[in-house]
Amino acid sequence: MAEIIREAPLGQIIRWATRNRLLKYPEEMEGFELPATYNAVLNSTTSQEKGQAPRSSPPVSRTVTREKTRRSSDGSNESATADETNTVSEDLEKAETQQPGPYEDPVALNISRTKSRLSTVPYTEDRLELEAELAIERTQTKPIVPIKTADGVVLVDWYTTDDPANPQNWSNGKRFVVSLIICMYTFVVYTGSAIYTSSELGVMAKWNLKPVDASLPLSLYVLAYGMGPLLWAPLSEIPIIGRSPVYAATMALFTILSLPTAMVNNFAGLLVLRFLQGFFGSPCLAIGAATMQDMYSLLYLPYALVAWVSAAYCGPALGPLLSGFAVTAKGWRWSLWEILWAAGPVFLIMFLLLPETSTPNILLRRAARLRKLTGDNRLKSQSEIDQKNMKPGAIVIDAIVKPIEITIKDPAIAFVNVYTAIIYGIYYSFFEVFPLVYPVYYGFSLGMIGVVFTCILVACLIGIAVYCAYLHYFLIPDIMKHGLRAQESRLVPALFACFGPTIGLFMFGWTARPDIHWIAPTIGITIYGASVFVVMQCIFVYVPLSYPQYAASLFAGNDFLRSAFACGSILFGRPLFINLGVGKGVSVLGGLSVIGIIGMFVLWIYGAKLRARSKFAI
Repeated sequence: MAEIIREAPLGQIIRWATRNRLLKYPEEMEGFELPATYNAVLNSTTSQEKGQAPRSSPPVSRTVTREKTRRSSDGSNESATADETNTVSEDLEKAETQQPGPYEDPVALNISRTKSRLSTVPYTEDRLELEAELAIERTQTKPIVPIKTADGVVLVDWYTTDDPANPQNWSNGKRFVVSLIICMYTFVVYTGSAIYTSSELGVMAKWNLKPVDASLPLSLYVLAYGMGPLLWAPLSEIPIIGRSPVYAATMALFTILSLPTAMVNNFAGLLVLRFLQGFFGSPCLAIGAATMQDMYSLLYLPYALVAWVSAAYCGPALGPLLSGFAVTAKGWRWSLWEILWAAGPVFLIMFLLLPETSTPNILLRRAARLRKLTGDNRLKSQSEIDQKNMKPGAIVIDAIVKPIEITIKDPAIAFVNVYTAIIYGIYYSFFEVFPLVYPVYYGFSLGMIGVVFTCILVACLIGIAVYCAYLHYFLIPDIMKHGLRAQESRLVPALFACFGPTIGLFMFGWTARPDIHWIAPTIGITIYGASVFVVMQCIFVYVPLSYPQYAASLFAGNDFLRSAFACGSILFGRPLFINLGVGKGVSVLGGLSVIGIIGMFVLWIYGAKLRARSKFAI
């Protein structure tokens, strides 16, 4: 338990306040001994580095333990015992016994974590093969030999293949808890968007507003959590910052802002606060997938992402259910209070139990502890070297300019961004069309409209079942047998699912009438929801496979475009359905969704040729 708290924001604050006297890491504890492989590498070429001829006698041992070490004024290590120089042969012999065997590759045992991020991009066949080998290695305790660079830097890495500090080595229980916290956090933030819809009538009456004006607090919230990833995603990739501080700081602000949002007494203030809520809640969208990737291997990452996407997908749909009956009984502010009640406990859990999962950050802090222990400044993490080369201008270009450039120049990404924006915008238009259908045609109350939204939950469960069955029975066995196929193979489920949005929308639009039972249009929405879930899963695997070095930037750009269109759809949805009627208005959206059918088959047939001509794809 102490280890979990130590890695959480609370533990890091306690360590800072006590100057690291409490919640110590192994390197800070009495009795810690520097791994023999590190001692061997540190001693291996001391004379050559100085330009001297190699000595026949063995080098002086730099074996370090917490009891023996003290530092002189010049930062070098001195032995506290007179016989430490006699440990040379013993230390080297110990290191030799821990070295990989003659047929083992020491770099492979390095888990590819100390290399530059540009050379170890995710979602590639090389990474998949390496992870397959390491899955076996992690079941054994083998020392990992640190790499020594040409300029003498010793790259700090995991100590062993089953090093418990490596998130990939965490127990299934610990990974499940972390994943559950991220999913709860994501659900609360996404629920916070649509939970407000039940309050629109009350807001209209409070400030004498038009329906379009009353929908602004929802649309601005959605726009803001699309803008946030442009900042939070690159910020979390800076090694010295990591993911946990971004989560903790922004969720604290999200929770604090929820209080004045529920108490505000002017509409302008409500708009500003709702925008800020969405902006500070957006890290779940920006880096939630990255946290899952930190913990799970590439082969089984899709299962973790299915859970995370489900939390995001169902959140808006269940918002009206959570607030509908309460707002009717207690008033329009009640939905905004519910955000605070949900966010508070989740923030406390995150603050107490959510550890850092970013490998660059974990190894950077380990390198700092080892330098303090040994006094040897050659010990550095790869992330420290990468960090020196990071420039603010390059980060901005990578986060904002690069996604726009790729979208304009690459037809495949242009299609993906446009199509996902359309189906996401249609999803949010439901919050405007449902009040025009179910209360008017079927006499549903505000609370019962929320119950209708549970059809999205049913759709999500169907989508999960279909996609996970595809993973379990086809994709994963095929990858294990034949390796990764061309990226377009990941689009196969979408070739069937892409018809669903169009079918579902037309079914909803033309069965939503008083003489047809309400279950018919609801089935149409369920078909739409389930098929969209499968399509989105396929697309979001295809993109990083084809553009791994730009995956983070592309996802941030895609998030922004989706949220921007959803923001607009909330505003134009009601006028569209009122002026054209529900049937014709939904038909317009259904016609737009046909783009997905055409585009998906074009991408599947010509995707390889498009990638071959693209300077961004690999």
